Amino acid sequence: MKHIPKKSLGQNFLKSKIALDKIVAAGEIFPEDTILEIGPGKGALTEKLLAVAGKVLAVEKDRNLFIFLQEKFAKEISSGKLILTEDDILNFSIKGDYKIIANIPYNITGAILKKFLGGESQPKMMVLMVQHEVAKRIMARDGKESILSISVKAYGAPKLEMKVPARYFAPSPKVDSAVISIKNISRKFFQENNISEIAFWKIVHAGFAHKRKKLSGNLQNVVSQEKISASGVENKRAEDLTLSDWTKIIHNF
Repeated sequence: MKHIPKKSLGQNFLKSKIALDKIVAAGEIFPEDTILEIGPGKGALTEKLLAVAGKVLAVEKDRNLFIFLQEKFAKEISSGKLILTEDDILNFSIKGDYKIIANIPYNITGAILKKFLGGESQPKMMVLMVQHEVAKRIMARDGKESILSISVKAYGAPKLEMKVPARYFAPSPKVDSAVISIKNISRKFFQENNISEIAFWKIVHAGFAHKRKKLSGNLQNVVSQEKISASGVENKRAEDLTLSDWTKIIHNF
């Protein structure tokens, strides 16, 4: 099948065996695992997932690719090892014990992270192909945190697995990519620190409202100056705060 990649769906198909093998290895897949694959495309990663996982749930939005995958994996679909669904992943619901392993559409990276990390039915682990710059922001490699990095670290442990050059894709995107893993996904951080998720995100979003402002200014409408001072962060900016620092603010909220 000749398929013209659709920019609107963020379609760049991974063709590197090295990168595909790294994604699968990072997923620490066992025969009893159920894997959710977002945007299987032409099925290069799907093939490798089917070889090691107990079951693969693949969600493809593109009608043409969905039909192609139905034919390519007819045997696996018939046996029940592959459940192929034509849907938008942002409308898709899943319950139970599962991992997400996918080369995701970059234009919905943030939405995917928000939906599954903060959702009711969290995956045990996520292994994702994302833009390299996004991976660096998640890891806060420059020492500066962001809402994105705090959002990921509040729910799991992120790790940069490998950088993936643009030439490893067809068509080649304009930017390099990276494989990241997010392990130990849970609400343990909120539970152990006796923190309300709603209150936490209210304060974090307020803190990042004006990036260059100090927290004493950004938080003045949600936390008293006295409590901000008690946290010892009034002269810092949101990007300078670790997850632990936000915990101190919440406890003074």
